[in-house]
Formats: sequence, structure tokens, C-alpha cells
Amino acid sequence: MIEIDGVAHVVLNVGEWPKCRAFYEALLPFLGLECVFSGEQNIYYVGGRTAVGVGPCERKHARRRFTQGTVGLHHICFRCRSRQDIDRAYLFLKEQNATIVHPPEEGPWAPGYYSVLFEDPAGIRLELNHVPGKGVLAEGARFNPAGDYR
Repeated sequence: MIEIDGVAHVVLNVGEWPKCRAFYEALLPFLGLECVFSGEQNIYYVGGRTAVGVGPCERKHARRRFTQGTVGLHHICFRCRSRQDIDRAYLFLKEQNATIVHPPEEGPWAPGYYSVLFEDPAGIRLELNHVPGKGVLAEGARFNPAGDYR
């Protein structure tokens, strides 16, 4: 057995490249990630023991939107350090005219679970959450898979 040290990176292929690029160039620095590469066909940000790359999908798919519930990605969730961070992010997302799936709210997945769920311009679902303490790893805590993932 080994013990991993987190997720090294996530790379997204998006339709609506100009809109998505602008969206992620605003969102990722807001989340504390630093741009380490910005080219014509992709951007790459690193911070918080996380890296995110974004680039355009193949031209033949460029007009398609992400369809949640098909094979593959359901959503990406970035962990925040406090409930206040979730609230600040919500205000930021409203300023960016992001599609908000749900505003900041508590959820059943772990004790103290608090999150905001939104979409990028191509429809990819993104979540920001905060879970205090050890979350589902705390003594006596249990994961609740019955929550609505929307």
C-alpha cells in the first residue's frame, strides 16, 4: 500500500474557449492559484497543493456543453479553509455572472459541510466547500451518500 499526497492536477477540455478562458483566468487567481503558463491553447495554474489546466476541446465538440450524468466527470470540488471563504466566493461568482446551481448552504455529506455549486460557461460543474475538523474521518462521523449531488 502507498499513501497518496493529494490530487496533483486536473485538466479540463472546454467548449466556449474564449468565455471559459476568461472565467478561469478570474476564478483561479481568486482561489489563490498562480498562473504558471498561459498560451494560446491552454492555461495552467498552481496553488494550494492543487493545479488546474484548462484548454479548448477538439474543434468538432466546441459548440457542445458539458452534460452532467454521462460517463466521466460529475463535478470538481475545491476545499476552502472557512465558511466565510464560501460566502466570499459566492459574492465573487455573482459578480462574474456565473451560473449558480445553489448558493452557500449546508449539506448532508459530512458534519458541518457547507458549499456553493456553480458552472463554468461550458456547463462544467464546480463546487467550493468547507468541512470543519476531520469531516467524515472524525470519530463517530459518517459519510452520507444519500445527499443530492444535483
